[in-house]
Amino acid sequence: MPLATLVRELLANRRGKAKIGTPDDGPWLFPGGQPGRPLSDSQIGLRLHKIGIRLQQDRSTALFALAAELPAAILARMLGVHIQVAVQWQKASGGDWAAYAADVSNRARKALAP
Repeated sequence: MPLATLVRELLANRRGKAKIGTPDDGPWLFPGGQPGRPLSDSQIGLRLHKIGIRLQQDRSTALFALAAELPAAILARMLGVHIQVAVQWQKASGGDWAAYAADVSNRARKALAP
């Protein structure tokens, strides 16, 4: 099920404290127990853990995959981490940023082609 569908379903079927007011009352996808405040990071973490999502493991997997595909400089700027950290991730993942550069170059050529 695409993420957008799941988000729409969540908004339509809020329960408990999330049902206080209307969805238009606040900007939060996950409203907290206090009106106008979002659910805390720790509470979101507990809820995700209950359904089998392991945040540390999944975060590491996602970072590892990004590091394998992107140059360290772009990864560092995109994620707001120090360049040396991004370089370490890239080395650990065996990433080859030359392949990324070639892909970007090919996309640019295709976009310019008539």
